[in-house]
Amino acid sequence: MLMRKLLLLACLLPALTARAELPLHLLKVPSGHDIALVAEVPGARQLALGDLGTLFVGSRNGDGITALRDRDGDGRYEESMRIGSGLNMPNGVAVHQGDLYVAEVNRIWRYPAIEQRLPEIPARQLITDQLPRNKHHGAKYLSVGPDGWLYFNIGAPCNVCLPDNPLFATISRINPRSGRIETVAQGVRNSVGMDWHPLSGQLWFTDNGRDLLGDNLPDDELNRLTEPGQHFGFPFFHSNHKAKPVPDPVYAATADNTDFVSPVLGLGAHVAALGMTFYRGGQLPKASGNTLFIAEHGSWNRSEKSGYRVMKLQTEEGRVISHKPFVTGWLQGQSAWGRPVDVLVDGDGSLLISDDQAGAIYRVSAER
Repeated sequence: MLMRKLLLLACLLPALTARAELPLHLLKVPSGHDIALVAEVPGARQLALGDLGTLFVGSRNGDGITALRDRDGDGRYEESMRIGSGLNMPNGVAVHQGDLYVAEVNRIWRYPAIEQRLPEIPARQLITDQLPRNKHHGAKYLSVGPDGWLYFNIGAPCNVCLPDNPLFATISRINPRSGRIETVAQGVRNSVGMDWHPLSGQLWFTDNGRDLLGDNLPDDELNRLTEPGQHFGFPFFHSNHKAKPVPDPVYAATADNTDFVSPVLGLGAHVAALGMTFYRGGQLPKASGNTLFIAEHGSWNRSEKSGYRVMKLQTEEGRVISHKPFVTGWLQGQSAWGRPVDVLVDGDGSLLISDDQAGAIYRVSAER
């Protein structure tokens, strides 16, 4: 036990040191806002906030996750703790009723009463190990639903295919107590971001379109689930920038029907739309419960790069009425020095952004 405590204390490392090499001056935010680097976390991915203010950060390349604490209330995280080891791409993190949930490729774990026990790490409890083991689109994104279930993506194990396992290309949910799994949305190629509209209560989510149809097809999508079991088209149909269907050259002819749900909005081809959040706070100017932020990780195979920014959207009665850049500057010409992954509203109403390329957490706040 003493050795375990010593190891835990050794993990209480500063979360922020001088990073002069990051060109933060290149980041642009709208008038009335500020942006600052608040923590360094290599490969930072999904973000989750504990009830006591601890920020949990998932990882795609590491075998554990990170917990951050702001001890002096200055908005920067001075304390960093490692949680877990030997995990397989623990991208997904969520906090519910004081428990931390971590999603690997094929397993979901619970760390009970996590914040009360830190810096000691409670023994983890297995929720399920019945998810597919495929790493292609295997990074999970966790979100706690209004029903108390954990919602997560199971990406297609391919660029485009018709998987044999019906769990693939879905958004599913799991009861965190019983481990029961249900599919709530089908035909979803690779969603790595979802949230519930704070006014309507409906689930909205991003989805990454297939590759190898050229620079400008298909678009990534913003979708809205209005009833369980809806099918969003993959692999039979994709979407263009007007949210109109694009038949797949191979699979469209094999579709049993065409009763697929169209996207709310086409987000742009290959922008890699990942984490998203509706705004729940009172700090940022011109933001309300109808405001949505989306992190665009950026293209990898487009002849002219796209994405690499955070977008701000305004919604109204299930539609998007405004779609504008909110944070830009990670992409300079055709060279990117950072890639935003997830967005999260902090308890004070500021917006946190993770960046796995720069290994950074940023905070956007109202200008003072």
